[in-house]
Amino acid sequence: MSKILIRGAKVLGGEPQDVLIDGETVAQTGTGIDAGDATVIEAAGQILLPGLVDLHTHLREPGREDSETVLTGTRAAAVGGFTAVHAMANTFPVADTAGVVEQVWRLGRESGYCDVQPVGAVTVGLEGKQLAELGAMHDSAAGVKVFSDDGKCVDDAVIMRRALEYVKAFDGVVAQHAQEPRLTEGAQMNEGVVSAELGLGGWPAVAEESIIARDVLLAAHVSSRVHICHLSTAGSVEIIRWAKSKGWNVTAEVTPHHLLLTDELVRTYNPVYKVNPPLRTEADVMALREALADGTIDCVATDHAPHPHEDKDCEWAAAAMGMVGLETALSVVQQTMVDTGLLDWAGVADRMSFRPAAIGRLEGHGRPVSPGEPANLTLVDPAYRGAVDPAGFASRSRNTPYEGRELPGRVTHTFLRGRATVVDGKLA
Repeated sequence: MSKILIRGAKVLGGEPQDVLIDGETVAQTGTGIDAGDATVIEAAGQILLPGLVDLHTHLREPGREDSETVLTGTRAAAVGGFTAVHAMANTFPVADTAGVVEQVWRLGRESGYCDVQPVGAVTVGLEGKQLAELGAMHDSAAGVKVFSDDGKCVDDAVIMRRALEYVKAFDGVVAQHAQEPRLTEGAQMNEGVVSAELGLGGWPAVAEESIIARDVLLAAHVSSRVHICHLSTAGSVEIIRWAKSKGWNVTAEVTPHHLLLTDELVRTYNPVYKVNPPLRTEADVMALREALADGTIDCVATDHAPHPHEDKDCEWAAAAMGMVGLETALSVVQQTMVDTGLLDWAGVADRMSFRPAAIGRLEGHGRPVSPGEPANLTLVDPAYRGAVDPAGFASRSRNTPYEGRELPGRVTHTFLRGRATVVDGKLA
């Protein structure tokens, strides 16, 4: 593998310096590094971050390759600056056995665009009735440490308690999709003024908050780790803040779309805005931004949820829930958090690389940009401005809520263990 010298980049937004990559690792950092026989990337004005890590990605394979495959999803991840993603278990068949998680893990290794860490299902078939083979999935080649029935809630308190107890044996974590099913039957959007005016079934904030409250109490009771997926309400923030004040082992994520978009967009009846959990109010959005800034919310996770055209190009009630997000996540975070002064670029590195890697216990990612560390790196041009054009996406699906919207920032280069997966904004 040849040497690469990144010249004049602002590492984590700091003072400009050079970073020399030699093989799979960062060999040297500083100023005035002799390029020698290295390939030189002139990066003045750009931000160099550790490779981004996504705790919440739907790659759809096996079973829904019409939406996404591990190959297309990891290409989208690389374009978005990610060097590792956690692949959710709601595939067909469900990733509830060692065999299926190993299949996804091997497909990730074959793709070569980013590391794929499978997430194992908590219950057999995501049905919430019987614990899946948690130990076998952990002991498999995939080494699963994160378990989630995402897409569905583990609503049975006894099953949730047993899962939390089980994963303690290998320092695992249960990632909960917080949605009380009885409170969301027939729900189509956030319950509030807009749902009342439109006559659409309301999805109350308490459906999320009640599960979170229960699960942080359960995690504390059994001294285990719980992670809350796609936090979306101001009330949820307060529960997480309270749980952390108790010293409990609780973490939480927020999606880019919940940092930017509100339920007012549902007035268009465009199903591209239909998502689970639903878009909430402006007050919720502001509370989520503040919580991400102060560390109450640990990280940003995309909840990248690709769907084929026919599942979104239909009437609202029949449309699938979800949005693609890997290729736009960093831009949305720049707009909502960096350009507003709520986070600096070091904070972005913390929320999109260091912390998600730590929560997922993912080795080799979320590491400092320092000599001897793996060269998993992302180079970003923060001055770029451009309209989102899904026709150019690497993802197989196009269900983005940002089509035509101008967003800041662009990933120019992504490196996976020293090998460029993206060069000048294009897949290598």
